[in-house]
Amino acid sequence: MILGIGSDLCDIRRIENSLTRFGERFTQRIFTEGERAKSDRRAGRAPSYARRFAAKEACAKALGTGMGSGVFWRDMEVVNLPGGRPTLKLTGGAAARLAAMTPPGHEAVVHVSLTDDPPLAQAFVVIEARPLPA
Repeated sequence: MILGIGSDLCDIRRIENSLTRFGERFTQRIFTEGERAKSDRRAGRAPSYARRFAAKEACAKALGTGMGSGVFWRDMEVVNLPGGRPTLKLTGGAAARLAAMTPPGHEAVVHVSLTDDPPLAQAFVVIEARPLPA
């Protein structure tokens, strides 16, 4: 069953301006250490950060909280599964919200789709509840 759906569209130029203007103050406030390491290694640094920013916004919408109600930027981390597919690792308030919205006897699975076509980056997040094996 679907518990939540979120989408976000982010202007890469806006992220690029924030990177230029605020530098590490911006990246350390919004992104986890792992996200910063991955994005800073890329030639397309701003698009990488923009995709992750959009994923966080989309996730907050799928959780039904937006950026508030105890859900913070670094509570949501874009990580890649072994095959390379992106997903979100939730901690803190985001993990608590996910646990609260997951019905008993189910596990939550977070599906993420990321793309960019400059000047835009886009993310879709679907939170699914799957029955636990009997």
